[in-house]
Amino acid sequence: MHSSLIRICCLLVLSSLFSCSAKEKENQLPRIAIAGFAIESSTFSPAKTQEEAFHPRYKKNIFNMYPFLSENAELRSRANWIPTLRGHALPGGIVTKESYQSLLDKTLKLLKDSLPYDGVFFDIHGAMSVEGLDDPEGDLIKKIRAVVGYETMISTSMDLHGNVSKVLAQNSDLITCYRMAPHEDAMDSKKRAAQNLVERLENGKGKPKYKAWVKVPILLPGEKTSTRVEPGKSLYAKVNPLTEQAGVIDAAIWMGYPWADEPRNHGVVMAVGDDQEQVAKASEELANTFWDVRDKFEFVAPTTTLEESIQTAIKSEDRPFFISDMGDNPTAGGAGDVTWTLREILNHPDFSKNKDLSIIYASIPGPELVEAAQAVGVGGKVSAKVGAAVDNRYAPPIELTGTVKAIKEGDKNAEVEVVVQVNNVHVIVTKKRKPYHYEKDFTELELDPRTADIVFVKIGYLVPELYDIQKGWLMALTPGGVDQDLKRLEYKRIERPMFPVDTFDEMPDLSAQFIPLSGTK
Repeated sequence: MHSSLIRICCLLVLSSLFSCSAKEKENQLPRIAIAGFAIESSTFSPAKTQEEAFHPRYKKNIFNMYPFLSENAELRSRANWIPTLRGHALPGGIVTKESYQSLLDKTLKLLKDSLPYDGVFFDIHGAMSVEGLDDPEGDLIKKIRAVVGYETMISTSMDLHGNVSKVLAQNSDLITCYRMAPHEDAMDSKKRAAQNLVERLENGKGKPKYKAWVKVPILLPGEKTSTRVEPGKSLYAKVNPLTEQAGVIDAAIWMGYPWADEPRNHGVVMAVGDDQEQVAKASEELANTFWDVRDKFEFVAPTTTLEESIQTAIKSEDRPFFISDMGDNPTAGGAGDVTWTLREILNHPDFSKNKDLSIIYASIPGPELVEAAQAVGVGGKVSAKVGAAVDNRYAPPIELTGTVKAIKEGDKNAEVEVVVQVNNVHVIVTKKRKPYHYEKDFTELELDPRTADIVFVKIGYLVPELYDIQKGWLMALTPGGVDQDLKRLEYKRIERPMFPVDTFDEMPDLSAQFIPLSGTK
């Protein structure tokens, strides 16, 4: 009995010592908050984005968004990570003032609740537009600075289609963006932003001494600047070697977002580090290369009219043949409910003549039809309006009549998806808009994109999975809120001149501007 008591006491002492040691180690680790909400917003679309579209996550639920911060990940163990609010919406229309303010207030409250911080991992897109507010990301980071202070180091992670104002640049100590479009390196880029922050806190070097910012007066759509092809491929290949030079921590090229009419929308190059000369040299080299290849950017796939796309697809022996309905691309900020292309497809005489053709159209929002389909079930007949509830500038709603082939509930974005067969066309109708990127998006609806003859998708460049499936592909220059012909957009507020909408009489100034460190003037 006596020896058992001694053993219990020893175990309690060891447990206490271990607990103290673990607590002591935890207290020595840097405290890093995670915050940010992201969207790509077209000001040329009539759509508006509400708070729920961001699907905000709070506190510990945020860890599920970052595999590199999973429970057993090496980076997770190097800091005390304090998640606050993180939201990411599908690209869409301008964010309402009330929605932005609500997300901002929640973020600031959560940050205040766990002060102080050594660092903030600030995860945004960079192309958010908000009613009545220029430079929302600049506003957001300034409000965060007012809470966390200027001793706290902020590392900003962005999409390469975002915009970097001087306000955002100054209030960020470290800043980076993706190096691939399509964004296959998105998680790698976020990890780089977080890792750079941890390393600067661990080695005691603190904020980088220099931040070079170069405005590049170029504004191009993502469908022309894919890193899958030249010149984007070689341009972005220059980034990493420059970051490996002594004195340079990171460098990045932002293409900017062309479908918002704001002064900050243009290309930007930045480099950060501790060697002034090398940081300036890296930023200027990338900026000059970017400018030099401006005339070489072309669409990542051949473009033509919808009619020419259809004729080519019908005549082609390549199956499946994909056609991108680009003008209303919801992944770029389109409303996603323009019916112009679907109307042309359903009324096309050549599709009626070729009844053996298997055609898929993905997709069009139609909550009225979805409700009707749920009422009659698979195999039932439906007739209801779809589309043009938000953007009816090009065509009115369509009365879609057909047979329900599939119903799926529970999708994060669409909520409910329905397949309606109209003659030989399978139309995917959703309760809320959704882009179709992956093979499972189709197969879960009992559609096989691999065996279809023609697949229409409301996206621009094909993401890798669909790109690997297609045997033929054209991008149709269709109308919508993300019109690919930028010269047709009525820009009023972007800085001019701007390539490609203007001509240049002389070379722009591409010299590095050193941005003051955060907390200084």
